[in-house]
Amino acid sequence: MPAFNDPTKLTAPEPVPFIDLVAQHQTIKGEVRAAVDQVFETQHFVLGEEVDQLEAEIADYCDARFAIGCASGTDALVLSLMGLGIGPGDDVITSPFTFFATAGAIHRVGARPKFVDIDPVTYNLDPQQVEDAIDENTKAIMPVHIFGQCADMETLWRLSVRNNIPLIEDACQAIGAEYRGRRAGVLGTVGCFSFFPTKNLGGAGDGGMITTDDAELATRLKRLRVHGDVGGYNHVEVGFNSRLDALQAAILRVKLRHLEDWSEGRRQNARRYSELLRGLNLLSSIDPPVTAADQRHVFNQYTLRIRGGMRDSVMEYMRGEGVGCAVYYPIPLHMQKCFDYLGYSPEDFPESNRAADEVLSLPIFSELTDEQLVRVATVLSEAASSVTALKFTTGGVAARRAA
Repeated sequence: MPAFNDPTKLTAPEPVPFIDLVAQHQTIKGEVRAAVDQVFETQHFVLGEEVDQLEAEIADYCDARFAIGCASGTDALVLSLMGLGIGPGDDVITSPFTFFATAGAIHRVGARPKFVDIDPVTYNLDPQQVEDAIDENTKAIMPVHIFGQCADMETLWRLSVRNNIPLIEDACQAIGAEYRGRRAGVLGTVGCFSFFPTKNLGGAGDGGMITTDDAELATRLKRLRVHGDVGGYNHVEVGFNSRLDALQAAILRVKLRHLEDWSEGRRQNARRYSELLRGLNLLSSIDPPVTAADQRHVFNQYTLRIRGGMRDSVMEYMRGEGVGCAVYYPIPLHMQKCFDYLGYSPEDFPESNRAADEVLSLPIFSELTDEQLVRVATVLSEAASSVTALKFTTGGVAARRAA
């Protein structure tokens, strides 16, 4: 047994943060500072040339004809719904297992979120349930490319065409993701992106982007983001203020040049995690994320499924050991108080409920070192073993007492 005062046993391992934006910034801070200084030199802070350039570059990156900058990913969703004429009396089919903004945007335009359950492997919309849910009130389908992997877009696109309803991609977690060689943002009628700082392409605050191949829709979206103004204070419809700041655009243009490298770093980290989980014999109780065939997953999150009712205990153990982890998302949207009016019961979407009880996301940012990846996997293994042992012991005691 090591001596009690062995210094190697007294020094705690370095914590592993869930996300480390500082590490990323250190690699590009000179480029970012130069871009920001240039905006201050011009004193053009809202829309303008920087935003025009970012829009062109995002359109090129996604292989879209048009890209329209706006103030946030949420606004991208709201503007897209408005641009497509969706409002009171309309239903929009979407997932209950997603960030609140997906359904919140539908509610904001006066439409009704109509939830269908998810595929238990990819956590994306189950197309068969989408087909079953379409009726005369359905005016759009809004799949969410959850965690950085595209939904089953060919099936959803066929449903969209067959029923003459638009397909709105909530790609806020999925810039750079690909489905059969085509990038998120051009797989539907319109695509919506978020530049929240923790996204794969994140700004220094909020920002969003909409992509489309529809010239008429692009024109309307640009009008709606400036209060419906077509120029000269001539407002032909009521929009709202959702302009993208030039400072954000300048920073995002710098980061966009590095996005492919960062995405590949996330993908490599995901592969390493999966190797480590197999090596530690964790696959009997933990399901790693699965990348669907013909897809490019960009891992905005690396999300495991921890079976056996152990998720919360595993998370508590890992955090206690200084390893960051998080749950996306602990409460499905059909169980949120503000959506009680929709009339759903808690048991209506069992796969969404099960995912909310079992998923756990690990650190996946591209700057993780192999030492950190090994530590995360090791602590996860320790957590699973500890929780399993405790559960077994507690269950055994309870059984003996009952006898």
